[in-house]
Amino acid sequence: MSQSLDEPVVSSRPDHPDAPQGRAASRRADRRGWFGRYYTVPLAVAAAAYLLYQLPPYLTFDPANTHIPMQFPLHYAVLAGHVMTGAITLVTLCLQLWPWLRRNHPAVHRWSGRLYVFAGALPSAALALIMFPFSFPAGSVAVLMSGVMWATTAMVGWVRARQGRYAEHRRWMLYSFAIVWGQTVWGLVIGLTLFQLPYAIDITYISESARWVGWVGNLVLVHWWLERTSRRGQEPAVARSRS
Repeated sequence: MSQSLDEPVVSSRPDHPDAPQGRAASRRADRRGWFGRYYTVPLAVAAAAYLLYQLPPYLTFDPANTHIPMQFPLHYAVLAGHVMTGAITLVTLCLQLWPWLRRNHPAVHRWSGRLYVFAGALPSAALALIMFPFSFPAGSVAVLMSGVMWATTAMVGWVRARQGRYAEHRRWMLYSFAIVWGQTVWGLVIGLTLFQLPYAIDITYISESARWVGWVGNLVLVHWWLERTSRRGQEPAVARSRS
């Protein structure tokens, strides 16, 4: 009989975070110093700073506050929806990456994961793709690729969780995190930094850098880290599918 995601976790699966082996791995992670225990704190602070910077203009529901020229009748509605669902993404992402919440409140972890995928990643990526033909040409291909890959990794990660393949779920969700964090937070940081340099840089180069470097670099780093920890035996083995 298939098991619902809301039912208690079967602790005999060695790769599940609530299994004895998973809890032991979490305890090992907690002994890795301050960053190993509290790495979600700087992530949450960065997410909050990003949302405080980006979100307020869209809470007025006034297209004049966006500083982006509207190019089709529903452009503002699509843009506002993209930003709002992106905000859901960043909030639920911080919850998903919080080890204490995952260990002590697995039901909250599962529900925040559903919100991340179906109220955040998928609609936000779809709305970004709708705006693609009207976006600034420089860096638009990066936005297209990151949107498709973001939605794909989030969906595959959710499917792997449904199948009980938690190691693969973890891997794909970390890829999803790398893409969205690099495209949004690091993309903004890179763009603002290049604008503040004492010499002028062509807007094309700034846009291309902001839209490519963040998510591609993040994805490479996360993949490197996953492979490195896997070779050390820190990444759990793939679980059997639910029966």
